[in-house]
Amino acid sequence: MMARALKVGVIAGEVSGDLLGGDLIAALKSAYPGPIELIGVGGDQLTAQGLHSLFDFSELSIMGITQVLARLPGLIRRINQTAEAIVAARPDVLIIIDSPDFTHRVAKKVRAKLSDLPVVNYVCPSVWAWKEYRAQAMLAYVDRVLAVLPFEPDVMKKLGGPETFYVGHRLTADPDILKVRDLRAKRPAKQSHEEKTLLLLPGSRSAEIKALLPDFRLTVEEFSARNGACRLLLPTVARREALVRELIADWPIKPQVIVGQDDKWAAFIEADVALAASGTVVLELALATVPCISTYRTDWLIKLMAKRIKIWSGALPNIIADYPVVPEHINEMVRPGYLCRWIERLSHDTPQRHSMLSGFEDLWQRLATSVPAGEASAGIVLDLLEKRKGALPLS
Repeated sequence: MMARALKVGVIAGEVSGDLLGGDLIAALKSAYPGPIELIGVGGDQLTAQGLHSLFDFSELSIMGITQVLARLPGLIRRINQTAEAIVAARPDVLIIIDSPDFTHRVAKKVRAKLSDLPVVNYVCPSVWAWKEYRAQAMLAYVDRVLAVLPFEPDVMKKLGGPETFYVGHRLTADPDILKVRDLRAKRPAKQSHEEKTLLLLPGSRSAEIKALLPDFRLTVEEFSARNGACRLLLPTVARREALVRELIADWPIKPQVIVGQDDKWAAFIEADVALAASGTVVLELALATVPCISTYRTDWLIKLMAKRIKIWSGALPNIIADYPVVPEHINEMVRPGYLCRWIERLSHDTPQRHSMLSGFEDLWQRLATSVPAGEASAGIVLDLLEKRKGALPLS
């Protein structure tokens, strides 16, 4: 009997979530014997899989409580619009991906109208860092959680949350990461007197870029004064290129601005060390074996709430490895003189550099899985449909 179309609601609010969603839907298409129809919100990767996004998901790319409050009316409108569209479409399953401030609010509204709709949450909310009560609260609107960090299933079980499965991290099977790892392993080490290439990654959100680029400028100026000429590579996304170019217009040492994924990975290959905004990119650097420093500046409301954050580190490589692998500097500790000296230690053949590269290998082993994340996630989604509906939808 030929399978009818499987209708999938999917919501991703960030570039990283869009990548995960595209990977998952591609795997679903390979595993499911019929066509798949998509309804929801996403970016380029989900669009490539056939999604016509309800709106430009870059509207959701905001950081900090102050930005959320400033744009709250628009966010509420988008939450309601998305929930109404999902309910009207009556999909077979709803997959919400990361961005919990948006996706979980949509899921709650949808579940209130479609009580029997299976809901899968891809990327476990950071209940291990703060607001542990969210784990139990998710039981009301999430059936299964797909975790990308290996310790999360145990945490969710301990906190009484939904059934959680570690599916692996997309980056360990990413062909670009694998290529960079291979080429960097073959690259001869630079001599101490050779010009160093510094990779600057101030983030993809405008607030991050504005907060960190001034510190990056002072850091590279001090590094150059102490070590001689250096080459600066600054990858960014197309929608932030104009902002980046405006902010570096008066830098005495001009970075080479890079737009596009292929050129970004080429910069990873060439870099001796990276200075990066805390986030997924730090994990990319670690898995690609690029020595790096994690930095971040939070808004004033997050600073006031700092005591409620219980996780010991904000850098993903450190959290996964469960020990300090990457140095991290937050708020007042984003000090150019300190960052400069870290760059010196990591761009030369030093014990600090060797220790970090050893930590990166440990990290790789901890994240390793036998099945790619997209394939494992697709299997869990289809298994949930089978158990909830008795059988996958057939014509």
